Amino acid sequence: MQLRDHHGLELSGASAAAAENYRQAVHAYHCNAGDPFAPLEAALAERPDFVMAHVLTAYMTLLGGNAETQRVGAEAFAAAKSLPATRREQGHLAAIGSLLAGEIRAAARILEDVSVEFPRDVLALQAGQLMDFLLGDSRNLRDRIGRALPAWSEGMPDHHAILGMHAFGLEETALYDRAEAAGRRAVELEPRNNWAQHAVAHVLEMQDRRAEGVVWMTQDNTAWVPESLLAVHNWWHLGLFHLGLGDVEAALALYDGPIYGTASDMPFDMADAAAMLWRLKLLGVDVGDRWDRLAQVYAASPRGQYAFDDAHAMMAFVGAGREAEAQAVLAAQTTAADGPGDNAVFAAEVGRPVCEALWAFGQGDAPRAVDLLRNVRHRLPRFGGSHAQRDVFDLTLIEAARQGGEQSLERALRAERASANPLAGPRSTPLAA
Repeated sequence: MQLRDHHGLELSGASAAAAENYRQAVHAYHCNAGDPFAPLEAALAERPDFVMAHVLTAYMTLLGGNAETQRVGAEAFAAAKSLPATRREQGHLAAIGSLLAGEIRAAARILEDVSVEFPRDVLALQAGQLMDFLLGDSRNLRDRIGRALPAWSEGMPDHHAILGMHAFGLEETALYDRAEAAGRRAVELEPRNNWAQHAVAHVLEMQDRRAEGVVWMTQDNTAWVPESLLAVHNWWHLGLFHLGLGDVEAALALYDGPIYGTASDMPFDMADAAAMLWRLKLLGVDVGDRWDRLAQVYAASPRGQYAFDDAHAMMAFVGAGREAEAQAVLAAQTTAADGPGDNAVFAAEVGRPVCEALWAFGQGDAPRAVDLLRNVRHRLPRFGGSHAQRDVFDLTLIEAARQGGEQSLERALRAERASANPLAGPRSTPLAA
C-alpha cells in the first residue's frame, strides 16, 4: 500500500522513516527557517527512489540559487525523472523540467494545475507562488492560494504556511488590511514563519508605517531570526524602515551586519544588497568601498540568465564605476533578448531599457535616464520582484527628474505617490515610499 503524508497525498518510494524526515524538511521550507537539507539527505540515503524528496531538493536549489546549488537541483531532477511516480508527482517533475529549460511560465502553469487537483499540496502552492514572484504575476501570487483556500481550515497542519502565502499575495494586490490580518495570524500559529513575517513587513512598507515596521521586525516577533533562510531579505526590510525614518546609520549598520556583512553569491541576497546601496546613492550617501566589494561578487557571477538580477548587477557596476562590467551587462541583455526561455521577454521588454537607464543615470545623463524609465516603468512587473523591490526604479526616476531640472515632472511623480498611498505623510525625500 502506498505511503501517504499527513495531508493524504501519496509519496512514491518513501518509507515511514524517510517520510518523517521529508516532513521535517518541508516544515523548514514552509518556514524558511532551519535546515531542510539534513533531513532530506537522510530521507534519500534510506530511500533513493523517494520522488518528492528529490522534488523538494530541486525546488530549494533551482529557485533563487547560485550556479553551484542549481547544479544540485539539476542532479535531483535527473535522479527522479524516470522513477515511478503518481500523477501529482509527475506534475511536479514536469514543472521542474520546464524550470530547467528556462520556461518559468510553463512551470507555474503546471503547478497551478497540480494545485487545482490537489489543493492540500502545500509544496506545489509554495513553489508555484515563488515562480509567480519571479514572473511579477501579482494576481496569481494571490489567486494561486485563494483557489486552494476552501480545502483549508483553522487547526489543520501547515495552515500557517497557507496563511503566510495568502498574506503576501493579498499585499501584492493592495488588499493591505486582509494581508496584514492573514500574516499576523500565520505568525501567531508559527512564529518562525519567515514568509508571513515578511508579508506583514511588505504591508507596513507599502503603507509607509515605518516606525511600526521597526517594532514588528525587532520586538513584536523575533522568533523569525534564528536559522532564518530569508534573513537577508527580512533584515533588508528593516533597513528600508530605517531609511524611511531618515536613520541612515541604522541602515548602514544592518548592511554591514546581517544584510551583506558576509558576502553572498546568492542572487536574492545580492539584489537586496545592491538595492540598499542604490537607495543610499539616491540620497547622496557615500558608502565607501561597499560598492566595490559587491561589484566583485557580481563580476564573478553569470549574467544574462534573469533580467531582474542583471538590473541589480548594473547598479553594483555603476556604483563601483566599473564600465567594462556594466557594458557586459548590456551585452548580456541583448544576447538574452534573442535567446530561449522566458528571460528573452524579460530582457527585451524590461531588462535592457532598465539597465540602460541605470547606466545613463550613473553617467550623469539624467534626461536619458528619465526617458528610458518613463517608457518602461509600467512594464516593470514583467521582469519579476515585488512592488517594494521594484520601487527602487520609481525612486530613480524621481531623482533623475530632479537632477535633470524637470521640476514639473518631479512634482507630478511625488503627487502620484502620495495619491497612491493616502496613509503616508509628506514625501520630502526620494526614499519616502
